Amino acid sequence: MKVAQKLAIKYVRARVNILALVSKRKAAEKAFKIFCTPFRKTSKQIPPFFEKAEKLHFEMDGMAIKGYRFNHPQETKVLIIHGFESASKNFEKYIPHLINKGYEVLAFDAPAHGRSDGKEINLPLYLKTLQQIDQRYGPINRFMSHSFGGITLAHLLETLPQNENLKAVFIAPATETATSIDLFFTFLKFSPEIRKEFENVILEKGGQPLSYYSIRRAIKNIHGPVLWIHDEDDDITPIKDAIAVKDDNPPNVDFHFTKGLGHRKIYRDAEVVRRVVDFL
Repeated sequence: MKVAQKLAIKYVRARVNILALVSKRKAAEKAFKIFCTPFRKTSKQIPPFFEKAEKLHFEMDGMAIKGYRFNHPQETKVLIIHGFESASKNFEKYIPHLINKGYEVLAFDAPAHGRSDGKEINLPLYLKTLQQIDQRYGPINRFMSHSFGGITLAHLLETLPQNENLKAVFIAPATETATSIDLFFTFLKFSPEIRKEFENVILEKGGQPLSYYSIRRAIKNIHGPVLWIHDEDDDITPIKDAIAVKDDNPPNVDFHFTKGLGHRKIYRDAEVVRRVVDFL
């Protein structure tokens, strides 16, 4: 971690904890804003292959949401859903293989990511984005996701009728929002007193308690085939949450665990790419 980054983290930590001395509510609101703000954008250049794509965009909540469409029109449509501080361009390895299968491929940047507008992202906002994509460019019948995109996909799938006919891939999904918040609070060393108010902010903004934002909960309402790939050494979305879902024995989910790939190398791994494309 660079010196500038360390200083910025110390500043944010001190600011929120000092604010908590005055108002735990205001401190929680500030912490929530930080939690929803991507501070890094992927530096990867847009792959030349993307220049062949049809450029798409639509307006949502005053933001331009931008994406790409390949091999249109086809009956089978695949949507690629990236994670936090990522972008659709990071998944170029999958697209030629999916096109070779005769599929149409859609890949959009979430709000505050890639080429799309916005400064913040949260699960309800990302879910609304996916719903808009499905309504405008679907119906979509194949989905692949990574990290934060995975938990958002789970919440999308449970709202879609006849989801038993849809196929979905979760790669290192953020299984439990509670775990993500735990890691966030631990990393920034925010006062534990802020946590209760933080959960109240989530309830008021999304209309659901923290426990609702969970793949373990949502998977019970998803009936189509699911491929779940997770690495044992993932330090961003811990495998223990995935194992808890596996222990529930969902009949439609095929779990595949890897070793040594961590959270980000996993979706770039050639064997993972092959497995995902074969499944879809």
